Amino acid sequence: MLIRQNKSGEHMRIICASIISALKSAPAFASDKTDALAAIHLFIDSMNKGDMKMAAGAYAPQSSILDEFPPHAWQGPATFADWGKDFNDFAQKNGITDPVVTLGKVRHADITGDRAYVVLSATYSYKQHGKPISEPGCFMTYALQKLPAGWRITAWSWTRP
Repeated sequence: MLIRQNKSGEHMRIICASIISALKSAPAFASDKTDALAAIHLFIDSMNKGDMKMAAGAYAPQSSILDEFPPHAWQGPATFADWGKDFNDFAQKNGITDPVVTLGKVRHADITGDRAYVVLSATYSYKQHGKPISEPGCFMTYALQKLPAGWRITAWSWTRP
């Protein structure tokens, strides 16, 4: 950038330096936040439809999950498949059918470069032994990474109040 020397030259340098500094520290573009949230919604929508293949596509090659049923933590290249098997076993043992997660308001989103941290309110609805159950006031926390194929989930956790 060429800055002319004149009486206000020093002011121009300060203004330009301020603009450059602001741009360097500016939060991620809205499209990154939108795209990261779209990856989360694609995952949840796929799960709610029972499309485990599509849901699995939302994951990075290495990922982790923390959830409320045993063994509570899953990680590695087969994280989602292992979690899914354990969830199905837990659901069958406890008479749980028709599980649906409804995402609510974004409570916090931090996008920094190719990484994202997102917290959303959530409601878990299901039937237990045929009786409808709803668990509002829960939270899902996600960590994502922007890969060549787009935003992918590297971790998520489920938190009940």
